[in-house]
Amino acid sequence: MEQSYKQPISVLVVIYTPDLQVLLLERADRPGWWQSVTGSQDGDESPAQTAQREVAEETGFDTRRFSLQDWHYFNTFEIFPHWRHRYAPGVTENTEYVFGLRVPTPLIPRLSPTEHLSYQWLAAEQAAERCFSPSNAAAIRRLLVPTTSA
Repeated sequence: MEQSYKQPISVLVVIYTPDLQVLLLERADRPGWWQSVTGSQDGDESPAQTAQREVAEETGFDTRRFSLQDWHYFNTFEIFPHWRHRYAPGVTENTEYVFGLRVPTPLIPRLSPTEHLSYQWLAAEQAAERCFSPSNAAAIRRLLVPTTSA
């Protein structure tokens, strides 16, 4: 049987409301580790297609009903040693494309028990502090930076 490895390309999708409540999910494989929606690219999906699929799989939300935004940046980071077996031998870094999904109010996600134990909506700074991933925390904090329009 051929080994199927994850691609070292993934997405991070920060799901938030207009008043900056952020959805966090607790990992089933690491209780106490909270994060936004994440997931690896499948086949020849674009990052946006990966974001749409992962949001649907992890929350049941249909991104077409809301405002999915490509935040036009990515992170490259070292894959945690305890997750490297999921990747081809020698792969140690992952590239993570960042998206935001604005929803009108805190929605109740439909969790997959094999992926997540629970969820919570928190104010953006609280959500950033709760995340185990520094890149996830930094992405959430981008919501707190005022933007200017030309």
